[in-house]
Amino acid sequence: MQELLVFQSLWAMEQRSAKRHELSLQENVEKIAHAGFRGVSAGWYDREYVKRLSALLKGSGLLVEGQCFPKTIDDLKPVLENAAEFGVNHIALQPDVRPRRLQDCIPLLEGWLRLAEEAKVDVYIETHRDRMTTDLHFTLDLLDCVPDLKLLGDISHFVVGREFAWPISEENRLDIRRILDNCWALHGRVASREQVQIEVSFPQHQMWFDQFLDWWGYGFRSWRKRAAPDAKLPFTCELGPKPYAITGPDGEETTDRWSEALLIRKRVQQVWETSRTD
Repeated sequence: MQELLVFQSLWAMEQRSAKRHELSLQENVEKIAHAGFRGVSAGWYDREYVKRLSALLKGSGLLVEGQCFPKTIDDLKPVLENAAEFGVNHIALQPDVRPRRLQDCIPLLEGWLRLAEEAKVDVYIETHRDRMTTDLHFTLDLLDCVPDLKLLGDISHFVVGREFAWPISEENRLDIRRILDNCWALHGRVASREQVQIEVSFPQHQMWFDQFLDWWGYGFRSWRKRAAPDAKLPFTCELGPKPYAITGPDGEETTDRWSEALLIRKRVQQVWETSRTD
C-alpha cells in the first residue's frame, strides 16, 4: 500500500529567540520522534555531523531526508558517500548555481543524476529561490529539456517569486500542476504573493492554506498514478526560523512554528486520505 511519510525539518526546530529555549540536537530528535513524525530533514554534507545525527537516530525509527547544495557535479560525491555509510531515505538537492541559459544547466543535472544512479540513491532536485530552479517558467523549460527529471516541490518559492495574484489565475494553476506532476517529494510551507512563509493558524491566511492543501492534494493524486503500489511519498514540514518566520517589533515570532507544523501535518494527512478515493 502506498504511504505518506511526514518528516520534520531540523532547521525548522531552531528557535533563534531571546525568550524560547534552544533544544539540543538530541532533544530535537526525541521531540520529533515522540510527536510521531516519520523522519527528519538535515544537511548531509558534513560527515561528523551526519555520524552524530545517525547515532542519535538509532532505534528511533526515524528516516532521513539529506539536504545538499552542490555547485558542481563533484560536490554531490561526499553527500552520496555519507548516504552509503550512514543511510538516507532520499536526497533533496538544491542546485546552488544560477545559469541564465538552459544549455548550461543540462550537464549539471545529467551529472548529478548519473552519480545518483550509480550510488542507487534517490536524489530529487528541489524547487527553491536563488537556485537553478528559482524561476517557475525557467524550471518548466528545464522539464521540457529533461522530461523525466524528478523534483522535490517547495512551491512556496514560486508563489512569492512570481507574486501570484489572488485569485490564482488558471495559467498559474496549470503551471504549478505541471511542476507537481514531476514531484517525488514535497516540502510543506505556505506562502502568499508577498511572503514566503505565512502563519497558517491566522484566519486571514486560510485562503492561502486551503490553496496549498489543494495543490498538495493534486500532487498526491499525481504521484499515486506514477509510483509503485508499495511506494512511500516523503512530505517535510519546513517552517523555517526567522528571518523566514515573520516577527513582531520585539524580534520574536508571531506564532509557535512547532504547533503550526503539527497543524500542517494533520491537514496534509487528511488530504492524503481523501486522495485515496479520488
